[in-house]
Amino acid sequence: MASTRIADHLGRVLGDRYRLLAPIGTGASAHVFLADDVRLRRRVAVKILHPALADDEAFLRRFRAEARAAAALNHPHVMAVFDWGEEADGPYLVSEYLGGGSLRAVLDRGRLLSPSQALMVGLEAGKALAYAHGRGLVHRDIKPANLLFDEEGRLRIADFGLARALAEAAWTEPVGAVLGTARYASPEQVKGVPVDGKADVYSLAIVLVEAVTGRVPFAAESTVATLVGRLDTPLEAPPELGPLGPVVARAGRPDPRERLDAMAFAAALQAVARELPAPQPLDLAGPATFDMNHLAAIEGDPTDLGSPPASPRADATVADLPVPVPAAADTTRVTVAPSADPAPTGVIARPERAAKPKRRSEPAEVTAVLTSRKGRRRRRWPWVVLLVMALLGAGGAGAAFLVGNETPTYPLPDVTQRARADAEGALKAARFIAVVDEQYVDATTAGTVVSQSPKAGTKADGKPVALKEGASVRLVVSKGPPPTPVPDLSELTEAKARAEIDKVGHVVGDVDKPYDETVLAGIVIDWSPKGTSPPKGARVNLKVSAGPAPRTVPTLAGRTYDSAVAALEAIGLKAARAPDQYNDDDSTSGKVIGASPTQGSTAKRGDIVTLTVSAGRPEVPSLNGLTVAEAQAKLATVGLVLDSKFGPSGGKVFLSTPTAGSKVKPGSSVDVFIL
Repeated sequence: MASTRIADHLGRVLGDRYRLLAPIGTGASAHVFLADDVRLRRRVAVKILHPALADDEAFLRRFRAEARAAAALNHPHVMAVFDWGEEADGPYLVSEYLGGGSLRAVLDRGRLLSPSQALMVGLEAGKALAYAHGRGLVHRDIKPANLLFDEEGRLRIADFGLARALAEAAWTEPVGAVLGTARYASPEQVKGVPVDGKADVYSLAIVLVEAVTGRVPFAAESTVATLVGRLDTPLEAPPELGPLGPVVARAGRPDPRERLDAMAFAAALQAVARELPAPQPLDLAGPATFDMNHLAAIEGDPTDLGSPPASPRADATVADLPVPVPAAADTTRVTVAPSADPAPTGVIARPERAAKPKRRSEPAEVTAVLTSRKGRRRRRWPWVVLLVMALLGAGGAGAAFLVGNETPTYPLPDVTQRARADAEGALKAARFIAVVDEQYVDATTAGTVVSQSPKAGTKADGKPVALKEGASVRLVVSKGPPPTPVPDLSELTEAKARAEIDKVGHVVGDVDKPYDETVLAGIVIDWSPKGTSPPKGARVNLKVSAGPAPRTVPTLAGRTYDSAVAALEAIGLKAARAPDQYNDDDSTSGKVIGASPTQGSTAKRGDIVTLTVSAGRPEVPSLNGLTVAEAQAKLATVGLVLDSKFGPSGGKVFLSTPTAGSKVKPGSSVDVFIL
């Protein structure tokens, strides 16, 4: 954009309210001006967007929606949007004027941030992004130029909503204009897929790396190379970041699912703050330097410029009409219109310092005649004198008039327990000024007014409390419950962990009880959140060990005893051997035929499984030479019984049936012959 086009805007009054005083900066899509809000008498910043956007209906629709959303944001680290509008040559935004300059200006002066300073920038920006993301607004263009500071060094994020509106516009920016944004774009923005608030966190991580090192990660010679370089490559935090490195690296992961969101990013920065020294004040770029002679020339009555009188007086001359001075003009040069009539009283006609040819576009008979501010003041003095004399002459009548016009009073509304925006609106409607003090308050919702001073209500005489118009009302607005560290719950039982959580004012959330081979049952394994300080009353989720997982007794029948023991020990169970049992199936001899607990049942790790091993079929023992009683006892040891006895009593066995050494079924009968 040519500088003369910027100068053409100076002196304009937009929306019958915002008078443009001086240029602040210019970019591919807009010019930014210092302006005077003639209604509220305050300095503001006005961003006038490219004239080509005035005819883009899709952009205008998005611009209106995003401007409303941005104006609704109310956060100490988000630049306040006061107003917006549309002129014939394009739309404009009105925001607060910040005199500290931008982070871009700091870096362009060769100043780098210390890790402590970068932490403060990241923490304030992260809190602002978390606030905006919680209200469904993604910035999409976080870069040093959009991180501004007030005169005291407090950070504000500018241009919320504007990036999305410009992205949907049908116009094309100048070649290379996108590079500034591409240097900080997230991988998902490069791919053109839908983005959420984590895209802003990625861009903020890139900004912090540049702020500390002076180098932009992945920056290459071309825009395409810059964009492609970060698609699948994690951001590696340089060593200059110190303790900030791991946090920035987690914010710079290419997959959004693995990336920190704004709230977690701010919390992580706050957690490492104790590892860094206190930050030094930022070496801010400071407010823009303006041509004070030029400002003095156009800082008169704010209604003088941009709004010509409805109908000039019949006797008005060219010298009576206000003429704006272009910014590029020499402020000491005044051209006097040749006229047969003498200059009107109070008009100072100063000669040119050097004769300069007029521009071809100016007719010879048309020249600018300026009335000095001093001349205007002198013409007003007679009226002031007359007014004073009239008031003095009126005497008692004038005094009565003044008494009758004292500042009026109005009832003070009760705005406690209301949302901050509603409370401020109610006080404004009642003609009072809200002074907000944000504090952490237990058992309250963030953004709610918890008290006001003076208090509303009824006085002793039954009349409502009333204040003078314009009085200040102090509002204490809750920032939510105070941040409270989650205690260390390592190696505590579930009952003790619950008691510790309750002691600090948090509540127990979900309790998961997984099996664990190393932690005893009932002992806390883990918890979340962990190592942070969430608002008091936060839910703390527990993971409590249920002890080792139960074991299933395997199938052991048919195995040898040693093989069965090995199988049990492999799954954490122990083995014991019961007395061997005779079995009708002689082929199972020496093998397991039973277990307790039985196979397929469950047991705890370390439980004992008792195994029964088969002894096969019993063998008839030799009974020769034994008495009947002795033979009967010996048969019982192998599970056999003495049945018939043949021969005289008192004799000894000389033969058995079945004979000795025969294999028989368990419990079989044996006959004996006695001599």
